[in-house]
This record gives sequence, C-alpha cells and structure tokens, in this order.
Amino acid sequence: VQLQASGGGLVQTGGSLRLSCAASGRTDSRLTMTWFREALGKEREFVATRWRGGTTYYADSVRGRFTFSRDDAKDTGYLQMNSLKPEDTAVYYCAAHRGIILSSLRWPSAYAYWGQGTQVTVSS
Repeated sequence: VQLQASGGGLVQTGGSLRLSCAASGRTDSRLTMTWFREALGKEREFVATRWRGGTTYYADSVRGRFTFSRDDAKDTGYLQMNSLKPEDTAVYYCAAHRGIILSSLRWPSAYAYWGQGTQVTVSS
C-alpha cells in the first residue's frame, strides 16, 4: 500500500485547510486510515481516524474543529481542518493498517504504511 498526502500549506489563525491521503496498491475495506501529526521537537501524535467504517475518533485537541472523512470509491481519506490555531502547526502524516485493533488506533507503531507527510503552518 502506498499513501500520498497533500493539501498542507500556510494559513492564518482561524483559517481552514483540507488534507487528502490517496491510497494505492492493495487497498480494501479493512484498511484503516489515520491522521497523525508531528510538531517540531515533539513526538508524533494521533489526530483522527475512523475505525472499520464506523465510529470516528479524534484527539481532544482537535475535536470540534477537525473532521475526518473517507471516500472508499477513491481510496482517499480527508482531514478537514477548521479554526486552525498556531499549535496545529506540524507535519501531518497519513498512516494505514489492515486489520488494526481498536486499542491500537492511537499508536504510530501499530501502522504498517505511511505517507510522506505534508506541512501545515498556522501563523498567529
């Protein structure tokens, strides 16, 4: 599975961006796609995901501002980011894993496939 993330950029506080993650290769409905981010000097952290086509999970820091969605027909996941804050500045990565269990969703080490990352910078 190959993942291609795009959509990052520079935006002012309060602005919006939509990230995309296009999957190719051996994709199927069991492939869970998740967004992580890594700010300079910090560990990679969980942002958002949807598990097995059902419940969507968000980090507390983005809940109510970010929205995860997925178009299975296009094998593409999205992260709509609204009301952006300077603390959202990071490299955003999409990751995927087939058959991941619920308790592992938030752990980067649980994912087999990673995209290249896209930079999001929010200016104050």
